[in-house]
Amino acid sequence: MQAWFFLFLAASFETAWTYSLKYMTFDALKGLRWSTFYLPTVGLPILLPFVGYIVFGVANIYFFSQAIKQIPTPTAFAVWTAMALILIKAVDVFVFKTNWSFTELFFLTLIGIGIIGLRLYSAS
Repeated sequence: MQAWFFLFLAASFETAWTYSLKYMTFDALKGLRWSTFYLPTVGLPILLPFVGYIVFGVANIYFFSQAIKQIPTPTAFAVWTAMALILIKAVDVFVFKTNWSFTELFFLTLIGIGIIGLRLYSAS
């Protein structure tokens, strides 16, 4: 049971990692100077996505590695990817107010059913 919780945490951190990657700008990061990196209006909007990228990425890898110690690797990878996909779409719809369709909801529901099936019938 703990391994499945680790898998959910890994998918959550994967989702956060994805959005930190979306907001990271390498050109602005390269242009950042020591004299202004600590200012809330100059450095923080550039540094926070980069720090999030590192922290969320490491946490994602850690929790996924903990999960695959107890769950078969193919099952863990499939569930981790599917959960991250569902969470990314949920964040897009509920936080960023993007459009969604019933077709997307239908196929995301099928993915959710697949996750439940893998959970109930996995070899672990």
